[in-house]
Order: sequence, then C-alpha cells, then structure tokens
Amino acid sequence: MAEFTTPLILGDLHLKNRVIMAPLTRSRATADRVPTALMTEYYAQRASAGLIISEATVISEEANGYLNTPGLFTDEQVAGWKNVTSAVHEKGGLIVAQLWHVGRVSHPDLLKGETPVSASAVQQAGHVSLLRPKREYVVPRPLEISEIHAIIEQFKQAAIRAKEAGFDGVELHAANGYLIDQFLQSSTNLREDEYGGSVENRARFLLAVVDVLIEVWGAGRVGVHLAPRGDEHDMGDHDPRETFGYALEELGKRNIAFFFTREHLADDSISEELKQRSGVPYIANMRLTREDALALLESEQADAVSFGKAYISNPDLFERLVQNAPLNEIRFENMIGTTVAEGYTDYPSLESALITDTQSV
Repeated sequence: MAEFTTPLILGDLHLKNRVIMAPLTRSRATADRVPTALMTEYYAQRASAGLIISEATVISEEANGYLNTPGLFTDEQVAGWKNVTSAVHEKGGLIVAQLWHVGRVSHPDLLKGETPVSASAVQQAGHVSLLRPKREYVVPRPLEISEIHAIIEQFKQAAIRAKEAGFDGVELHAANGYLIDQFLQSSTNLREDEYGGSVENRARFLLAVVDVLIEVWGAGRVGVHLAPRGDEHDMGDHDPRETFGYALEELGKRNIAFFFTREHLADDSISEELKQRSGVPYIANMRLTREDALALLESEQADAVSFGKAYISNPDLFERLVQNAPLNEIRFENMIGTTVAEGYTDYPSLESALITDTQSV
C-alpha cells in the first residue's frame, strides 16, 4: 500500500517519494525570459519533492502570453536553467521542464503587435491575465498546416535545450486552455483539415509533439499535462470521456512516463478511468487535502499526488505532509511578477521555524 514516502518509478525516472511539486507560474524570470538566481534558490528549497515539474516554459517568444515567464529557446535561458537543475540535483531532487505554447491565451501587446494563434478563430471570453489596463482577448488567427509543423519543431528544439540545461525529462503542457488543448477540445477546434473534426484529428497535434519529445528524450522521460474538465480559459469539449480517453490510449501505446491531470475530485472525475484505459502512471492534482492524497495513494487510484499552492508557501511540503505538520498560510501579495524574495523564497521551513521558536523562548 503506497504512502507519501513510498518510492516510485515513472518510466526512467526513479522518484524517492510520491509527492510532486506542480508547475507554478511565478513570473520571476528576466525580461528576456532567463531564469534568475532567486529562481535557483526557490527550486532548490523544494528539492525534497519526489519530482519537481518546472513552471510553464515557453518554446519561443511567439509562444508567450505573460511577461517574465521563462523560456527554453536561447543559450542564455539554457544557462539560467542549468543553475536551477544543478541546485536541485545537489539537494537530491529531480526536475522536468514543462514545455508551453499559450496559443490564443495572449494578446498583440505581448506579441509585438501580432495576432495570437490557435486551432480556429474562436475568441476567448474574459480579459488578458496581468495586463493593465484590462483588455479583452482578441479573435485568434488559425494556424496554417506549415505553421503547425514549425511549432512541432520548436517543441523538439526546446526539448533538446532542456537536455542541455540538465533537466531529467520534459512534460508537455497540453492543459488549461493553451495551444495543444485548443486543438484537442471541440469547442475551440472547428477545423476541417487533418487537425480537426474527429477525435483522431483533434489529437493529432498533441501526439505529434509527444512523438518528437520522445525522439529527444525517450518515452520514459516524457510526461503530459491535461485538464479534462476544460475549466480554464473558456474551454469545453462535447465528450471529454471520448476525447481524453482516446488521447490517453494513444499515449499508453507510446509508453510515456506519466500523465498529470488538473481535475478536482468529484463524482464525474474521469482521471482514474484514463489511468485504467491507458496503463500510464497517473499524477493527481487540484484541491487535494492531505487526506484526499493519502486515500488516492492507498487505493492505487493515483500513482503520485501533486500540490501547487501548498508548495508556494511550504518549501518542505513533503516533510510536513509526512509529519502531518501545520502548513504555512499562502500570501497572495508578491505571488506573481516581482523581483523580490518576499512571498517567494522567504517562507519558513519546519526546521527554521523550530529554531526561531527556540530562540524566542
């Protein structure tokens, strides 16, 4: 019966425990998307996790939808990430790079005046995150087939750079309404070519990218991030069970290392079914309590459990979960897009809190 401390093998990744740090956009990179010394400290603090999935990392400048998110398309970015991965490895941790193209979840003001791209010309509801003054998302431009092929190659080159940067593998960000998800789900993919219509066609882009990641890394070091609820960025699918079931069956044939779903627990959750249909190890995520996580592991409904916000405020979250210790409260000020340590690397560990308490007596 698995517990937090139980080791786990995901493909070629040998995890020391089953607590995963979820990818967390913090917008702490430079304007040129180079990881900083502060980012190195942040990730090293959290190296006791069984696996760290890096914050979403863009594969090109055209792939971006947020300021100061890191990239993996220049030598300087590789060098910055190499500092991060080395620090994590020195602490005995594992870290994979999450590769990202936002698609329509952007704005011309972030793209040097260019129109964001997507599967189809379907405008997203709402306002662009973090841009002020507020402005609505625009109608995206459908990608030409030649452009799809070019983006697949960009993913491959980013995977090569991830290897140069010392990562232990890669995870494809195919969730949360970003570009791959826009092709996969029926509400945003209205295409009538080989990338639209049937579920086989809508999954074609996802699988093509996975195939080039496998070329670079081998299947045992490739994971995929999915969001079957379609509850981010105005998404939706006419039959998530069919769409994501087909995608996972195909990923199972490729024998990838793991899949990760952003799906809260409810009667209509399908992630456990996706695990059974695919045979792919499954990392659970979203609103999990300690009790939820233990139950998923003990019942073998999930192979590992992942936490996001709790890892922001608790660098030693693994230890706290094992000991059932209290968690630090998250502070939302300075959470995203600053250059300061406050709200980023200054959360106390259990050990430092104990020292502080002893000194105050």
